[in-house]
Amino acid sequence: MGYDVERVRERFPALAEGAAHFDGPGGSQVPDVVADAVAGTLRAAIANRGSVTAAERRADAIVTEARLAMADLLGADPAGVVFGRSMTQLTYDVARTLAKDWGPDDEVVVTRLDHDANIRPWVQAAGARGATVRWADFDPATAELDPAAVTGLLSERTRVVAVTGAANLVGTRPDVPAIAGPVHEAGALLYVDGVHLTPHSPVDLAALGADFYACSPYKFLGPHLGAVAASPALLETLRPDKLLPATDAVPERFELGTLPYELLAGTTAAVDFLAGLVPGAGTRRERVTGSMEALAEHEEALARRLEDGLGALDGVTLHGSPRRRRTPTVLFSVPGLPPATVSARLGEQGVNAPAGSFYALECSRQLGLGDTGAVRAGIAPYTTESEVDKLVAAVAGLTR
Repeated sequence: MGYDVERVRERFPALAEGAAHFDGPGGSQVPDVVADAVAGTLRAAIANRGSVTAAERRADAIVTEARLAMADLLGADPAGVVFGRSMTQLTYDVARTLAKDWGPDDEVVVTRLDHDANIRPWVQAAGARGATVRWADFDPATAELDPAAVTGLLSERTRVVAVTGAANLVGTRPDVPAIAGPVHEAGALLYVDGVHLTPHSPVDLAALGADFYACSPYKFLGPHLGAVAASPALLETLRPDKLLPATDAVPERFELGTLPYELLAGTTAAVDFLAGLVPGAGTRRERVTGSMEALAEHEEALARRLEDGLGALDGVTLHGSPRRRRTPTVLFSVPGLPPATVSARLGEQGVNAPAGSFYALECSRQLGLGDTGAVRAGIAPYTTESEVDKLVAAVAGLTR
């Protein structure tokens, strides 16, 4: 059985409001099972993790299950899954921890394609230690990042390379494995921002070659928090700042304070939901991979429909190469109208497509869009052909 979008949509209570949601890149809607998991945890007896009382055991089980779920989603080791308030917070934490060993002779590499959450923590950590930052540029005409633009900056002094798995502004998917090999040959670590990639594609950390992989469950139908996956052996070598009585065990040594158990329960529910997007058998890892492959095919078809529709409108500009190796994300501008005005007028017609640079400030500037950016439309698991047509028709109305 193929991907049944109407079956999927039945599980999203928010869709009853009637809006066509193209705002998924900023945060997806959630299915009923995720909301139920969050509410159920808050209604149940809960305590700090332990093994004595039912409340303690429940908390411990929730954390364990969430690590297992994320490991199945990412092809990771559950013992290397770290949770935090957000991807941004976790990246700052990792950057500060790694930078403890940096000095003026060291270098880090960042790209202008990335969200600022995978740029500024590294730039600031390097600045604090006197290390050098090297910038990899992308082609503004195509929004493509040539792996050589990154690997050409490597040297024996490189300590970390930070690169996106998929650009949140334009959807570009760099060839991360082609970058990973040279990075490791140089003796450096690769930190991959997978926030925008994870909702749209099967992920395999080993295949990517990522030493660290950061993502956000609220982008893939879950609640608001962040996660970083790495090998436990790598995490054992790192000494983050933490409270003296806090455990030194991995991965807990990176998790400051008590974890949000209700959000972790929602994360597990989100992964289980993704694994069931299409009927299938096998392990959860096998099912989630199969479901994500089917979802990617569905979303790609809708993205092509959207690009074809917008591209046929007089004067509308699509930023970046159409349908190369990208997520189903379309960035566009309408002649004579500020992006915020376009977004507002679309919203009046029940089409949610926000405008801005979406924290990808360097990317927006290199595209020639300044700090204002453009209008971004993202396809999600619940997006339909009729919604795509509604967006195209609404934009067409603005160009007349």
